[in-house]
Amino acid sequence: MTEDDLFKYIKATYVEDLERSNDAFEYIDATSDGYRMVVELKCRHTHYDELLLEKDKYDSLMQQANSLGYTPFYINETPQGIYAFNLRKITIKWTTRRLPASTFNKTAPVDKEIALLHIDKAVKL
Repeated sequence: MTEDDLFKYIKATYVEDLERSNDAFEYIDATSDGYRMVVELKCRHTHYDELLLEKDKYDSLMQQANSLGYTPFYINETPQGIYAFNLRKITIKWTTRRLPASTFNKTAPVDKEIALLHIDKAVKL
């Protein structure tokens, strides 16, 4: 599944007024005024019980959600299902790991602040 497929599925099945962001590199992938939510979408080709969230993405989601009075969601698709994390309802523990600077370009690793979100903290869609 691609992020576009995931967006279309969520819009058709759960959030009919979901609107895609205009900027492909923005941390906020979609918003819903009716459900008062901002969403970051992620598709993974391998299933992990703990899904990675970068602190800068989290901060951007929280900032946008707070400015609009919306709820921030981080939604991940893996081969075993779709997991939606309401970021206001979970406790997040941050750690630093050396990871590629970019997902798109496999560049030299840099220190990144990340959290691993266990799927038992998500709603399975």
